[in-house]
Amino acid sequence: MLDVKLIRENPEKVKAGVAKKKVDPKLVDKFLRLDEEWRVKTKALDDLAAEQNAISREMGQNQSQDLLSKAQLLKQRITDIEAERDVLSSKRDDILNKLPNLPFDDVPLGKDESENKILREVGKKKNFKFKPKDYLTIAEKLGIVNVKKATEIAGSRFGYLMGDAALLEFALVRLAFDTLVKERFTPVVPPVMITPTVYREMGRLAADQKEDKYYLPKDELYLVGSAEHTIGPLGRGEVFEASSLPKRFVGFSTCFRREAGSYGKDTKGILRVHQFDKVEMYSFVDPENSEREHKFLLSMQEKLVSALELPYRVVEICTGDMGWTDARQFDVETWMPGQGEAGEYRETHSCSNTTDFQTRGINAKYKTKDGKKEFLYALNATGFAIGRILIAIIENYQTEDGGVEVPKVLRDYLGKDKIE
Repeated sequence: MLDVKLIRENPEKVKAGVAKKKVDPKLVDKFLRLDEEWRVKTKALDDLAAEQNAISREMGQNQSQDLLSKAQLLKQRITDIEAERDVLSSKRDDILNKLPNLPFDDVPLGKDESENKILREVGKKKNFKFKPKDYLTIAEKLGIVNVKKATEIAGSRFGYLMGDAALLEFALVRLAFDTLVKERFTPVVPPVMITPTVYREMGRLAADQKEDKYYLPKDELYLVGSAEHTIGPLGRGEVFEASSLPKRFVGFSTCFRREAGSYGKDTKGILRVHQFDKVEMYSFVDPENSEREHKFLLSMQEKLVSALELPYRVVEICTGDMGWTDARQFDVETWMPGQGEAGEYRETHSCSNTTDFQTRGINAKYKTKDGKKEFLYALNATGFAIGRILIAIIENYQTEDGGVEVPKVLRDYLGKDKIE
């Protein structure tokens, strides 16, 4: 959630920021009106509480009927105003939940993904002596991905990873963990379910995000869309020492998404599915070092993709395309030669600085050098989204005979040089 103090003291900045993310700035005015009413009710309750204390002290010396009647009337008045304030508080929080994190001032302005900014392209695209096939054609022939049977069992947007594809998944997980643990990341296998209260605190039920989540009403639990969603709450209600920062985690989990809003997009195969596995990085830092940590997380993503010797590009996401909780977002898009007519870059990684938007919700703080408790900044970044990186490997390492070479860095994990 946004800092209420910031909204009160600099509403024009907040209006400009939410407008960049295509949210109606009039919501800020509506919030301020409700907030003012809420503050009036809160002040009235404080005054009545002081009056109630004074009467209680007086009644300790004099139990007159007048004082008893006055105390009863005062108690009822407090009850009535508390109810009014609770209604205002609920309306106020509802609007606060509709305001996204503000993008940094230097984030590229833009309405959608067409206005994202390409920062660099890295790696050499392979010059095939044959027309490259798409991954699904290759994988189905090799028997390592079975979408047909998954559709029969679970419906559309599911797939089985079979044989060497399953082994490749765990090779990728080991590569990511072996690389990141050396960089002071604590390995985590987090829960894949989360309560509505904590999910809301993480900013992940706001606006249309809720439509993309799977909810189990009988148990009052959501299935997570990323390990980020349950790694972040490790800091819930905690106060870290400044000397312990940055505090880094790398988690592995299965993720669940409805893919709401993606009707007709990538309906076949394993690129855009309802269930997938992912390695995720998450960092808590002090505000001063958040941008440095953001670049570090991005460098870890590039290190992992480069280890696989896959061509990729780094993209800075514009205001109209970035995530709800993000103040700045980078994506890594990996080259997939079997996509489209002549190959395409497709998103495989995202990397976000969420500032104090999530930590304010979960009340995660650190102790400054002068002893003050301030909100941490939090960042998250994809290590490997398994399905998507498998696609990139299959398409970039395909051979003319229909096999797939195993990237050198994965050969010891997999125990072979080629899938055939």
